[in-house]
Amino acid sequence: MRVRRLVWITATLLVASALAGVGAPALIRADSTDPRPGTISVTGSGTVTTEPDTATTSFGVVTQGSTAREAMSQNSEEMAKVIEALKRAGVASKDLQTQYVSLDPRYDNQGREVVGYSATNSVSAIVRDLAQAGAVIDAAVAAGANNVSGPSLSRDDQGKLYNDALERAVADAKAKAEVLARAAGVSVGAVQSVAENPQTGGGPMPMGYAAAARGIAAPIEAGTTQVVANVRVVFALS
Repeated sequence: MRVRRLVWITATLLVASALAGVGAPALIRADSTDPRPGTISVTGSGTVTTEPDTATTSFGVVTQGSTAREAMSQNSEEMAKVIEALKRAGVASKDLQTQYVSLDPRYDNQGREVVGYSATNSVSAIVRDLAQAGAVIDAAVAAGANNVSGPSLSRDDQGKLYNDALERAVADAKAKAEVLARAAGVSVGAVQSVAENPQTGGGPMPMGYAAAARGIAAPIEAGTTQVVANVRVVFALS
């Protein structure tokens, strides 16, 4: 008898709890990632479109020799010429940086016997005057660079532009929240949290560059580039 009474009381409490939720305001969310009641979570995106003013290009020298010492010695001599040519073309020393140096054995057609070695040295060069980018590439190739990658075009003030994009992203998030809240008959309150999402697009776009012919400056078109920022903002509802 006592067991039946406890079961009846428990069932009554469960029904009462369920009925207590009837008529309560529904939770409004732009997505299901924020579990807090009385809030709305939205994402915002901000974009700044600008013209690049900086070009970064990678210049490599690949040499071969019958011995490792011969391959590396020749490679060092050739790369020294390329670096000197880049400096003469106007690239500052602070804008030159070695990317990697490698030495690999070369095998015969059967892949059994070492027949020589290949040495590679690569350096990146930043050109801060796009009008000179083509001439710099040509100078490096004429000096012996036989592996060219780039240029990658960007802005020297990339950080400031990204901050501007962040501000636009927050404003975009607030605008979305107000539309959703207005449709639900409530108002957007104070910001509860703001999180920066990883950058998913925009930024400098690399341009493919084939081996240049000696004496011919490569044409470089700057075009435009976009700096994109994304945020997630949680607002209170009132």
